[in-house]
Amino acid sequence: MIRALSRRTVLTSLAAVPAAVLLSACSDSGEEAKATDAKPAASTDAMAPSAPAAPATAAPASSGDVDMAELLKPGALPEKALGKEDAKVTIVEYASMTCPHCAHFAETTFPELKTKYIDSGKVRFIFREFPFDPRAEAGFMLARCAGDNYFPMIEVLFKQQQTWAAAENVKDAMFQLSKLAGFTQESFNACLTDQALLEQVRAVQKRGADEFKVDSTPTFFINGKTYKGALSIEEMSAIIDPLV
Repeated sequence: MIRALSRRTVLTSLAAVPAAVLLSACSDSGEEAKATDAKPAASTDAMAPSAPAAPATAAPASSGDVDMAELLKPGALPEKALGKEDAKVTIVEYASMTCPHCAHFAETTFPELKTKYIDSGKVRFIFREFPFDPRAEAGFMLARCAGDNYFPMIEVLFKQQQTWAAAENVKDAMFQLSKLAGFTQESFNACLTDQALLEQVRAVQKRGADEFKVDSTPTFFINGKTYKGALSIEEMSAIIDPLV
């Protein structure tokens, strides 16, 4: 439900939400999406005896289906997408900036996904806002205000998530990161007091929840199939490879 808030609510309420709550909340029901642990690379010692090949990672089971035509209809904000528009595979991710599992995916899976599938033209990747708290809303608003630096801003916020999402003085922590994208104190304050932008971010979340039953982050829609949790690159490959 979109809350009716005053113009300065996001900016002034950032410090009011306990950081410990934010870092454990990747669903509105309090249940966390399951993150996939990163695994170390296998040894390549040429002198070692050959080991049996590891079985291929199985594709995770989909938790449902959505109508891709409906999913890809324009929403309250312009889409933020990477990759060819006519790629055979379209991935839509709903994420929250304060979700540790979303940060885990962004750091451990997304770089290889981008290199292997997005940059090669096989996948179109769409990123959508699904904030669970004021700090996540603020992060998305700053990314939107960063213009062409939207994805770099998202990347920095995920990489530095512990720095700002857990900060006692979250406004100062977020401002220090925002300066890297060219924000001044004036433009930072103006962005976080933009009520219209706040309502648009919330509308993206509401549509995801109401129309596509998103209730945890990250949630992925891959050619109409729903997958929940921070998928590994092996799991992503197992889903994508049969489609390209």
